[in-house]
Amino acid sequence: MKRYYDLWLARIRNLLRAAQGRPVALLVLFGLSLINLSSEWPSNIPRPAFVAALDETLPDSFKTARQLLFDQYQRRFPRIPAAQPVTIVEIDDATLATVGQWPWPRNRLASLIDAIAALKPLAIGLDIYMPEPDQTSPDKVAGNLPATAAALAAGLRALPSHEAILARSLRAAPTILGAAALDHPTFAASTDMRSAPILVHGTDPLARVQRFDYVLASLPELQAAAHGQAMLSVALEQGVVRRIPLVMGLGEKLVPGLPMEMFRLATGSSAIDVFADASGVQAVGVADAQVPTQPGGDIWLHFASIRSTLNRYVSARDILQGTVDPERFRNKLVLVGLTGTGVTDMRTTALGELVPGIEVQAQVIETIFEGRFLRRPTWLKWAESAFIMTFGLLIIWYVPRTQSRFAGFLRAVPKGSTILGVFLHLLNLFCCFYIFIRFGLLVDAASIFIILSAVMGCFFAPALLHFGERSGTEARTPPG
Repeated sequence: MKRYYDLWLARIRNLLRAAQGRPVALLVLFGLSLINLSSEWPSNIPRPAFVAALDETLPDSFKTARQLLFDQYQRRFPRIPAAQPVTIVEIDDATLATVGQWPWPRNRLASLIDAIAALKPLAIGLDIYMPEPDQTSPDKVAGNLPATAAALAAGLRALPSHEAILARSLRAAPTILGAAALDHPTFAASTDMRSAPILVHGTDPLARVQRFDYVLASLPELQAAAHGQAMLSVALEQGVVRRIPLVMGLGEKLVPGLPMEMFRLATGSSAIDVFADASGVQAVGVADAQVPTQPGGDIWLHFASIRSTLNRYVSARDILQGTVDPERFRNKLVLVGLTGTGVTDMRTTALGELVPGIEVQAQVIETIFEGRFLRRPTWLKWAESAFIMTFGLLIIWYVPRTQSRFAGFLRAVPKGSTILGVFLHLLNLFCCFYIFIRFGLLVDAASIFIILSAVMGCFFAPALLHFGERSGTEARTPPG
């Protein structure tokens, strides 16, 4: 067994020493660069079959490191809100204790919408969907009464249904209903929903955006009464929200996310504009505002800490009791959502904070309002790859030269390679972080570090193997 081990160790050492390690270093450089590129293949170039197979074989090779690095960018430099265009009406524990458990009868929700509308907001978005009839509605209650209560049943059927009451409130206020995208059918799911027109300028991007076949939307009567419908879905990557789609595909049509639909209604626009080319969506716009996006129609969200946004929350109980300041709602974009214990949809952000789902929607609106976007355009990936290849080839050409100044430096300073390596990687990280702060660009310092470190390691590995082999021999040699 020991003989085979020594034989393989010698072969590996000889392979690394061949042509001063350059062939192996070239193989490592090109191989890791291809794996890195396959993990984030540009959408405007058809992906070869072998690249797709490589990505399936090594699905998280560089993606996880990249995401964790981008999270660290945000944790070191979170967004500080400069404005507060959004007010969140939270159906919190205090509201549930006062008004009653969730779900409420629809007429009670109508009362809340009427109270908010009286405060003159620009738009009201409901992070709530109601796909089934209200079982507390008078006609439903009448259907459950015994035959001996025929007179009472007739009186109840003469009353308007709770859906009719809520529809009247939705129609009278600038309201938007949310809907949940599904990739599988359920009892209450449908394949379509009412939505405002989306005008595509350029190439049809339907094949590039996130697509769903089913949606959990509110009842058609409620959809017809509201002034807009929008998707509430967010993209999760390993359980963390990092990117938010502004437009999505439902079947064979484009539908808006809640933030863009809120802006459309607030500006009085009849449609949402999508600007796209062969590589995918370039921007999504409403009126004169355009939001630069990733090719999939999504944006990287620069999160603010929940500690800096708590003052946007108002308890629904206070609104129903009429004890709120009207200025917190006048000309604001109002979101209504659940935050009560056991009924809220909690999400983990890139900052590592657990926040209500409605907070994520609010931060998207806030980001668009301030015009502070994070971007990772296609050209940036190519620029990173070009830098890695150029610097990697420079290392392969220069480092093995025994008469170079670098070789002389290493002979004079034994720990010089470690010091230089640490310095260069810190410089790389600092430059990428500065670009993030200054321009909002997400540069993948992690891939640069991993690949170039592996290339450098090809030249130091023979020496390490030789040292390990020599140490082992000395340990086996008896003294004297």
